[in-house]
Amino acid sequence: MKLLANPEVCTNAAILDLWHPLVPTSEIQVGVVRELSLLGQAVSYLSTSPDIYRAWRTDPATPVGTASEPTSVTEGLPILDRYGYLWTSLGVPNGDLFDIPEYDEPDRRNIHAATIGVHCSAPRAIENFLDMGHFPYVHTGVLGIEPHTEVVDYNVHIDAETNELWATECLFFQPMSATTSTGGAMVGYTYRVPHPYCTLLYKTSPLDESRMDVIGLFVRSVAPDRIEAHMILSVIDDSNTDSFIRRFQQSIFAQDKPILENQNPKLLPLDPRAETPIRSDRLAIAYRRWLSDLGVTYGVIPED
Repeated sequence: MKLLANPEVCTNAAILDLWHPLVPTSEIQVGVVRELSLLGQAVSYLSTSPDIYRAWRTDPATPVGTASEPTSVTEGLPILDRYGYLWTSLGVPNGDLFDIPEYDEPDRRNIHAATIGVHCSAPRAIENFLDMGHFPYVHTGVLGIEPHTEVVDYNVHIDAETNELWATECLFFQPMSATTSTGGAMVGYTYRVPHPYCTLLYKTSPLDESRMDVIGLFVRSVAPDRIEAHMILSVIDDSNTDSFIRRFQQSIFAQDKPILENQNPKLLPLDPRAETPIRSDRLAIAYRRWLSDLGVTYGVIPED
C-alpha cells in the first residue's frame, strides 16, 4: 500500500531553499532547547551563549525545554542572525538574505513590533499587506478614512538584477500614518517583495520627508494555512517609547487578523481570474504572477 505524502510538509524546492525567520533573537533563552514548526516540519533551536545560535530538525536526543550541550546536535541547519531574528533554511539557500540598508543607519529605531499567529497562508498575509484599498474600511481613522478611498495609479515592476517585486509612486491619504504624525497627509509608499513570504513597506517619514520609515512583515509558514507573522520596524522617531510604537503597529495588525482568517480559500489562488480583480489590485495580481513564475506551490493554489 502506497503511503500518501503529508500535505502539511513542504516539498517545494522554491520555498525550501529560502531563508525563513524563526523567532526574534531577543526572545531566545540561552541554554534551553525550544521547538517550533516550519513548513510542516519540527525544528529545534538553541542559544549556546549570547549571540551564538544553533538550529536543527527536532531529534529525541535533544529534549525540548531542557538545557542541552551543543555536542548533542549532530546535524545542524544553516542559520543567520539578521534584523533581530534567527533565520534558517530546510534546503540549500542560494546566497545571503536580502539587504535592508536603512536598518544600519545610526539614527533609526529598529524594533521588533510583534509576532502574531494567524490562520491563513503566508501568501495571503503578504498580499493583504500589499493592499492599499482596504485602508479606509479596516484601518479607519489611522491609515485611511472615507471619503478618501481612491488608490492613485502606481507603477509595478520586477527588478531585473534581483528579481524582486516593487511597487513605486504609491500615494494614499492617511489621518495618522505613523506614531510621529501630527495630522492627516498624502503619504508616499513604496512596496518591495524580496522573498515570497517577506515584504517591506517604505513610507514617507513625518519627521523628514526626504527619508522613509520601513515596516517589514517576515512570515514563518507553520503549515500551508497557518503562519506566525513577525513585524519589524526601522523608523525615525525620537519622541515615542518602544512600547508605544509597538502598540501602534499591533493595533493595526489586530484589525487585519480577522479579515485574513475569514478569507476563503485559506490558500492563495495564483490564477488571477479566481478572485475578481480591480484596477487597484495591480500589485496583488503581479505578486500572484511572480509566485507562479518562481515555482511556488506551498501555501497557494497553483494555476491549472
